[in-house]
Amino acid sequence: MPMALMLKRSPLKWQRSCGHKTLENVNHDHHQHHANNQHPHAQQQKDKVTERLAEKTLHGHEQAMHEDTSGHPPHGAHGHDHHRMMIEDFKKRFWISLALSIPVILLSPMVQHILGFTLDVPFGMYIAFVLSSIIYFYGGWPFLTGLVEEVKKGVPGMMTLIGVAITVAYLYSSAIVFGLEGMDFFWELATLIVIMLLGHWIEMRSVLGASKALELLVSMMPAEAMLIRDGETVRVRIEELQKGDLILIKPGEKVPADGVVEEGESHLNESMLTGESKPVKKAKDDKVIGGSINGNGALRVRVEFTGKESYLNKVIKLVQDAQKTKSDTQRLADRAAKWLTYVALTAGFGTFAVWLLLGQDLAFALERMVTVMVISCPHALGLAVPLVVAISTAVSANNGLLIRNRTAFENARLITTVIFDKTGTLTQGSHEIAAVVTFDKAVDEREMLRLAAGVEQNSEHFIAQSILRKMKDEGIAVPPAQSFNYLPGKGLEGIVEGKDVKVVGPNYLKEFNMQVPASEAEEGVETVVYTLVDAKPVGYITMRDQIREESAEAIRVLKANGIKNLLLTGDNERVAKSVSDKLQMDGFLANVLPHQKQEKVKELQAKGEFVAMTGDGVNDAPALAQADVGIAVGSGTDVAAETADIILVNSNPQDIASLILFGKATYRKMIQNLIWATGYNVIALPLAAGVLYNQGIMVSPAVGAALMSLSTVIVAINAQLLRRQIK
Repeated sequence: MPMALMLKRSPLKWQRSCGHKTLENVNHDHHQHHANNQHPHAQQQKDKVTERLAEKTLHGHEQAMHEDTSGHPPHGAHGHDHHRMMIEDFKKRFWISLALSIPVILLSPMVQHILGFTLDVPFGMYIAFVLSSIIYFYGGWPFLTGLVEEVKKGVPGMMTLIGVAITVAYLYSSAIVFGLEGMDFFWELATLIVIMLLGHWIEMRSVLGASKALELLVSMMPAEAMLIRDGETVRVRIEELQKGDLILIKPGEKVPADGVVEEGESHLNESMLTGESKPVKKAKDDKVIGGSINGNGALRVRVEFTGKESYLNKVIKLVQDAQKTKSDTQRLADRAAKWLTYVALTAGFGTFAVWLLLGQDLAFALERMVTVMVISCPHALGLAVPLVVAISTAVSANNGLLIRNRTAFENARLITTVIFDKTGTLTQGSHEIAAVVTFDKAVDEREMLRLAAGVEQNSEHFIAQSILRKMKDEGIAVPPAQSFNYLPGKGLEGIVEGKDVKVVGPNYLKEFNMQVPASEAEEGVETVVYTLVDAKPVGYITMRDQIREESAEAIRVLKANGIKNLLLTGDNERVAKSVSDKLQMDGFLANVLPHQKQEKVKELQAKGEFVAMTGDGVNDAPALAQADVGIAVGSGTDVAAETADIILVNSNPQDIASLILFGKATYRKMIQNLIWATGYNVIALPLAAGVLYNQGIMVSPAVGAALMSLSTVIVAINAQLLRRQIK
């Protein structure tokens, strides 16, 4: 039975009674009060995350311990120590069993013979029996209860194999003590249980790290907020916040809800939410995300979204859904693990029967059976994919890459062509000033911009917005304007500081036959406006949809990995060619209307290309759905791009290249783990059965347990290395 499925039994029940929290070290907000009193909805989300990881990775450890932990308080008391308690329980069982196993080993006649000493202890066999009984029932308890649960549900798995192995060894050895002829297995039983406990303890510590990235997201929401009510600030629980409330966010505090800045200016750390490494400047009318960390300024924010409607909770929901959904690779691993369990049981009993038929004694045949069952546990195989899934989805979310379709994400390795939507992806998506040129030495560039902005501040046109953004970036104060007038199809005019200022297009100059130096603007690509002061042209300003700084590197990375890239745009050919040439892309498709984008994707697929389509998730919806991998880019805090397989929070084109490479790395880790897990069993199982017995090569139950535990730990560590792969 596949590990990911085998364990969907009592971990949920046990976790609901004990909860979980592990993030004491990530609270950067030294102003936050009641740090342990976390927002209930966030705690609930965290429990769900941990439950799901437990289903996929912990193989029933929680159920195995359930009987022993029934006395613990229910969820809400000290439930946040749930996994720490689990790990501590296995640790305690390991050390106690190890201490008891030392005299058992020393009392074993076989060990004494091998090491060449004699230890004559009165009632030595009975002492070994008592100590081994304690080890069997106390140290082996997690495996025995797991065996019972699996048999009840008709889904034999890892716990069945271990439980049967240690039970057979214990019952046979006990029979030897009370009269059956033969040699007991007490020392093998003790070392087997000790090594299995050690392996599970180490594995659990490795596995539980997989949930930390998502838990970081969950823990980012503070418990309380400063609500401004009737001019007074009142500290309230964040679940009490409503849309439209005005809240105060002090320096260093976490933002408690999504909203819009009404007053103040600061830089916010959004790195754990969007992957943006630099603090983002926020001023009046800018949006803020709940969970981001405020910088040095105080902000007054009008609440827009809380609870399930907030960006953070939407991200958590997406990641949970992705972790819950099985990809083709995971389904393959599940089937393999299921059949391996049946093979292990069959091989174990078959080995026992064969050695008896070949004339070996009962003790030898039993030892081979026990070793086969232990060494062929599909533990590593069950972990191979689910652990990689848990890590990749959570780490991706921390970097602003939200996975909705796991199969599509893993298929990133197959992508041969990426279609880039130009506006807002490779370019800024808004016209920005490219050049400021003056004709008159008496008016410098700064002064010309200042006068032009005085007139443009009364307009909503994209030209006006570009000039005003430039003024804000440069820190230039915009002077007031009087007698503002709109010149239809030509531009704007007004009186600024007593001067008649006009900001007009080339058509105005032609109409009045004004002669100016030739513009260096790229025709058909850049927009040009001229500034006139008291009817005299003093210079011009050019604007264009600027190419993002990161675009060239993104294209370079894709080319280096053998992936073709095409530009898709509704703009004219001059604009498309300009962008394509500057980025050294493989080609462009211009004058493409939204409804035609899907057809372009189909055409490429018909040629055998495996296509990734990038778009904004709205007018590109049909093309995103048609593509083999649909990527919604620049969605910001809107994560509801229903037709996309993957959502990129930012518009950074490098994220697209990172996503594809991370998808490849994720798939590689899955395959590496699958190869290791299956390859280990292919080699280890025949050795355990004794096929090389005549050549003097034998594997003892203790060595088998060590190899099985080691293989599991290797798979867990290899999956953890995936964290280094995302760039």
